[in-house]
Amino acid sequence: MPTPYFKPQRWSAYIRLARMDKPIGTLLLLWPTLWGLWIAAQGRPDWSLLLIFCLGTWLMRSSGCVMNDWADRDFDGHVERTQNRPLATGEIKPKAALYFAAGLALLALLVALPLNHLALLLTIPAVFLAGSYPFTKRFLAIPQAYLGIAFSFGIPMAFAAQTGSVPLIAWALVAANLLWTVAYDTEYAMVDKPDDLKIGIKTSAITFGRFDVAAVMLCFGAFILCMLGIGYATGRGVIYFAGLAMVMLAVIDQYRRIRGRQRDACFAAFLANNRIGALIFAALVLDYAWPIAL
Repeated sequence: MPTPYFKPQRWSAYIRLARMDKPIGTLLLLWPTLWGLWIAAQGRPDWSLLLIFCLGTWLMRSSGCVMNDWADRDFDGHVERTQNRPLATGEIKPKAALYFAAGLALLALLVALPLNHLALLLTIPAVFLAGSYPFTKRFLAIPQAYLGIAFSFGIPMAFAAQTGSVPLIAWALVAANLLWTVAYDTEYAMVDKPDDLKIGIKTSAITFGRFDVAAVMLCFGAFILCMLGIGYATGRGVIYFAGLAMVMLAVIDQYRRIRGRQRDACFAAFLANNRIGALIFAALVLDYAWPIAL
């Protein structure tokens, strides 16, 4: 009799495959989506939409992680940080991983069904971007930019779901988030740089070469400038801009961490971006709740 793909004793492996035990990726995907939802709703989002986007983000990120490991199954065993992942060790078979990724994506689609027509249409490019990103590391010099687009698609979806349209400010927020994603994912790529050079995978850390730290800081700086412009365009007040001032301090701390290019320090800097996302979200929530004009 064939062995079941999803035996209870193997659930732990599937949880690790989908990174459900490591929420940092979900949070980095969720924060900009919530920024977009709050701005679109002018601080008063539809709470059912909030639930849909939180759950849908978690499911799609989990599906994306499975697809990433499936695409990299022949490489992960040669990378120190990923050599113990379930597909790399053979704990889960490739075919089972594909079924699991498809099931998670289907659940995400079911969660999104209550959204309006425009928001549902935007799920098509969102799913395509999430599914195709892992393969861009074979040919794109900066696949982190492609990831930035994929990680930003929750923003126009949030605007579409809340307002029925995707205004220019939504695309400005997409551009800002793309810059932020390139910054933090380059920090992440700096962790694996020696291994990636050996196996021939392309990353921004490799492409930027000895200018990797400068490129990260340039992206962070442009991201903050974009967020300042978005704050001005949307009439944000003191609390929002005070939040951005705290983000600037966090970025300075990240420079201190990554300038030596030590693996553990770069990974810690990457993880610290969760605080940046949370800071901006908290600043938006509080600024809309208690607006204080500049």
